[in-house]
Amino acid sequence: MLLTSKKPSPSFALFWRPFRIYWGGTLPARIGEWADFIVLNWAVLQLSRSPLDLGVLNVCRLLPIFLFSWLGGVLADRLPRRQVLAASLLGMAGSTLAIAWLLHEPSSLIWLFAAVFVRSVFMAIETAVRNAYIADLVPGAALSSAISLHTAALHIGKMFGPAAAGWWLASMDGAPLLVVYSALLIAAALAVSSLEDGRPRRPAVRPAEGDKGEAIRYIRDTPLIRALLALSLIPMTFGFAYSAVTPLLVDALAKGDAGDFALLLSVSSAGALLGTAWLSFRPVEAVGKWLIVSLLAFSLSLLLWIVSFEHQLLCLAAMALAGLTGQLYRTLCRLAVQLTVPDQLRGRIMSIALMDRGFIPLGTLLLTAIAEYAGAKTAGYAMGWLCLLCVLAFWRRKELWNISTGGRTWND
Repeated sequence: MLLTSKKPSPSFALFWRPFRIYWGGTLPARIGEWADFIVLNWAVLQLSRSPLDLGVLNVCRLLPIFLFSWLGGVLADRLPRRQVLAASLLGMAGSTLAIAWLLHEPSSLIWLFAAVFVRSVFMAIETAVRNAYIADLVPGAALSSAISLHTAALHIGKMFGPAAAGWWLASMDGAPLLVVYSALLIAAALAVSSLEDGRPRRPAVRPAEGDKGEAIRYIRDTPLIRALLALSLIPMTFGFAYSAVTPLLVDALAKGDAGDFALLLSVSSAGALLGTAWLSFRPVEAVGKWLIVSLLAFSLSLLLWIVSFEHQLLCLAAMALAGLTGQLYRTLCRLAVQLTVPDQLRGRIMSIALMDRGFIPLGTLLLTAIAEYAGAKTAGYAMGWLCLLCVLAFWRRKELWNISTGGRTWND
């Protein structure tokens, strides 16, 4: 059996019992989250037959990322993270039950949208707290592995959740599946509640300029954090919009169908999962070097993907490489921020960093506009070249290259 002959290294996050409990308790909820995504979108489409209503649903899902992630970061820095995380999971469970009831007893979509918005508030808080809490569960040497395994759980959910929802919806109503998801969230909250409080933290004294002022002042006075936040804008806006514009490229460049689209996304997810597995078992010490190199490789793989659409195997290989290198870059960027910020600011800075996910819809809108007026291939090239220019813009920033896990302690 794999790894049975070798004792786990302390740098492997699952070696540490608190992280094992956390990861094992929340993994099923990640699968349920993606099943819930399919159920909700399908249910709204069946109830209204309106693309506009689907757009409103997803606005209700995504808007709280900008509005309430900051609140999650403040709570993560001012209150015990374990308790806030458990409470937000319970809030998600309760609002999911409300959504299930509204689907079972159809009424105005306004009430359904309101329930989704309320749950998304809890989700925005949970995401910010969760990303700060991971650093409390493992020592610094295992943080790279912990972040990678956390990301792997998201990809496992993305692979199995939609399949489970599709199987369920083929013969049953979607509302009971949401009840199952709610139960998984309660189980995750119980797993988190069973943990002891994290390592001792410095007392969080409220600054005179306020929570937001303290975080903004830290970003303003720390060139490395400014560089890391700026480094994520172009890749997240354009590079990571590739999954949203894949249908356009498949149709225009390969004359393919929905099956080809699904195959490309599956290959991309498999590559991303491979990248997280690699970082989980082989933590990177030279984080900054690998961060820059992985973004360079991601940019080149996107360009290779665009030019290889007429060659199926090469196209699939390029998509797998884009998934792998993109996930390496994404995970290492998160790790670099975690390594840089002081613990008393971790929640607020991470909440700001996590807002970059909200730029993906903007990138999708811009790329589809380019495709409309200049062609799908031009839009595809724009993804790769803009990411490549971003690499070149930050290539000579020595503070990025020097980020390392070596000698870092979490009480610094």
